[in-house]
Amino acid sequence: MSVPAPGETTRWRCSLCGNLTRFDVTRTTRAVEFVHLDLAGEPRVDEREILEDTIESVRCRWCNATDSVQLVARPGAEDGETPEG
Repeated sequence: MSVPAPGETTRWRCSLCGNLTRFDVTRTTRAVEFVHLDLAGEPRVDEREILEDTIESVRCRWCNATDSVQLVARPGAEDGETPEG
């Protein structure tokens, strides 16, 4: 079961401790990368296309809760304002 990702009008909040800023996110990503190797053989990713990105779990960094992280509205989202990032 995947966890919803925050969007432009939402953010994560731990309902147990109130944390809004620190989370450990476990995700599975499937991507196509253009890898450029220099003459010494060191790789560098020049382009990356995300084909699929699934958030498997979100854990609160403050209290370690995994079942208390929920999506809540960002401040100003209900007014139609764009959040500053």
